[in-house]
Amino acid sequence: MAPTPEQTFGFDPTHGYDLDSLLAVPAPAAPADFDGFWRGRYEQARAVRVAPATGARTVTAGAGAAEVYEVAYTSVGGLRVGGWLTLPADGEVRQGCVVTHGYGGRQAPDPALLPPGTAAVWPCLRGLGARSLHPGLPSDAAAHVLHGIGSRASYVHGGCTADVWCAATALLELVPAAARRLTYAGTSFGGGIGALALPWDDRFAAAALTVPSFGNHPLRLTLPCTGSGESVRRYHAAHPEVASVLAYFDAATAATRITVPTHVAPALLDPAVPPPGQFAVHNALRGPKELRVLTAGHVEPSDPEEEAALRDAQRDFLVTACPREPG
Repeated sequence: MAPTPEQTFGFDPTHGYDLDSLLAVPAPAAPADFDGFWRGRYEQARAVRVAPATGARTVTAGAGAAEVYEVAYTSVGGLRVGGWLTLPADGEVRQGCVVTHGYGGRQAPDPALLPPGTAAVWPCLRGLGARSLHPGLPSDAAAHVLHGIGSRASYVHGGCTADVWCAATALLELVPAAARRLTYAGTSFGGGIGALALPWDDRFAAAALTVPSFGNHPLRLTLPCTGSGESVRRYHAAHPEVASVLAYFDAATAATRITVPTHVAPALLDPAVPPPGQFAVHNALRGPKELRVLTAGHVEPSDPEEEAALRDAQRDFLVTACPREPG
């Protein structure tokens, strides 16, 4: 007999929530200076001379055929962030995308995830992945998620969010046609960081967030998990004052400021990112949104049919979702 999820993970990875209760999870109230803090961080990032540079080129074949270049650019703090630039093989750019990754980092881009005609930058956010390892920044998720957490000014998630804004600047400098419709796609860690980045940057027209992390920190701190949140939960148990820092990096709180069309794919069961936090991001959105509920997240083997359906839905959304109305 196969073990139950509780036996496998040592806890219930649904945390006792069904779909109705998940759709009722709220976002925490924002600190009084939440908007000012993030607008200041955004202005700082936009002032950076990103100086993007491309390197080795390869060409992929088949679905999503693309030219692939190594790319690097400068982000806040003078860090060079590495990743990849992908361009449609036929040279016709109809839109752009910044694509981020989970806490496992990224080893290579996957252009087939995006709509045809997309020029994309695939950054490895600071300290992570194959191309953004830096001395002084841990690459292990359990340590990375705690780096600088003692202060809102030093917490690494602020730098990672700046890496997204600077990635957008780099993409638009390298491929001006991407400005026709700039989109965002992020999974897990990247979904949460995207929620933090999107409210302040009006260059983005639409977004897709899959099993987004960092939603409703006060609730997350009470829920065991197998992901980076467990490090934060344990740290908070010894340092409860960190809750005041986390309040500035809550993806659900930030989502209350997102007005661009956003596709969210949260999971009903997820041992790594507690589902209530994922749904809190979706529930908080104030603009047009589309929900695609997944059976499970961060569980292997995944359902290939569900993955394919999600990929198709997100590609369609990133093309057809209406851009934000002026004003």
